[in-house]
Amino acid sequence: MIYNIYHKTVFHYQSMVTFSHNITRLKPKELPHQKLLNFSMEIEPSVYESHAFIDMYGNSNKHLLIREPHQSLAVTGKSRVEVFPQIIVENIRKLKENSITYSEAIERLSKFNLEDLDAKQFLFESELIPTSSKAIQQYALESFHNERDMFEATNEFMGRIFYDFEFLSGFSDVTTPVEKIFKAKKGVCQDFAQFAISALRSIGLPAKYMSGYIETLPPEGQEKFFGVDASHAWFAVYIPNVGWAEFDPTNNIIPNGQHILLGEGRDYADIAPLKGVVQSSGSSYLSVIVDVKREEPLNKSPLEIQKNQSQSQSQMQIQTQW
Repeated sequence: MIYNIYHKTVFHYQSMVTFSHNITRLKPKELPHQKLLNFSMEIEPSVYESHAFIDMYGNSNKHLLIREPHQSLAVTGKSRVEVFPQIIVENIRKLKENSITYSEAIERLSKFNLEDLDAKQFLFESELIPTSSKAIQQYALESFHNERDMFEATNEFMGRIFYDFEFLSGFSDVTTPVEKIFKAKKGVCQDFAQFAISALRSIGLPAKYMSGYIETLPPEGQEKFFGVDASHAWFAVYIPNVGWAEFDPTNNIIPNGQHILLGEGRDYADIAPLKGVVQSSGSSYLSVIVDVKREEPLNKSPLEIQKNQSQSQSQMQIQTQW
């Protein structure tokens, strides 16, 4: 499956900005199941100096130095990504078949093992996910019993978030504390991902924030409008001796082809699409336009395309069973 992704982020400033440093993260990751076919970035105003680098989490970053006075900064990323669902499905099968129990995972993580070293950095609190309360810990432990399979427990845990929490746009922002999200049982995808990570870390399991996009489709018979998509977030839990398993609590599905990964980290702050420091005064606000569109093979008939779209839409409405 090939996806074309358009992601435009614009900062609007109340006063003129005379100088700014910014970091952009709009280039999708290269993975065994995800191939970046091409990528381009457009920046307004013009950049005085730029530098691309890979951070400690393997994410593509670009530093921008802008010296031209401006009242808005627009960064547009255009990507063409190929996703290989068959590889993802095979990985999920292996994760499920080789998963261990929660007690075995805790015992393994309590000892030194070179294979677990990288994952252990995702055990600790981070900028947006501090140490969790006892209440959040108890919420997680309702799914994770000592002799219960880790994959099975996480799948149930994901489903409980889906049914217990209400998706409500506008209730929160990226800085809303996890405790507030848990108390209100409301939020959006980034809140659900960060809550899940907080809960999993509180019971001794490494968990990380996954940021990217998800294919969405309009109601049957209706046209999809450009720019109606949004960035998406989900989480991954580390199963010792098996690897990272991804779960999407917003949609109650295990990502298996419709998710495109932009980057990953301890929380949203590690993979924010655009952030920086400016020399100015007054307030600012952010606007974002995202569009995700799947390319259909040229040799497919309109009937086959419609059938595939209907199947994808149905897949988003029910939980993936494994």
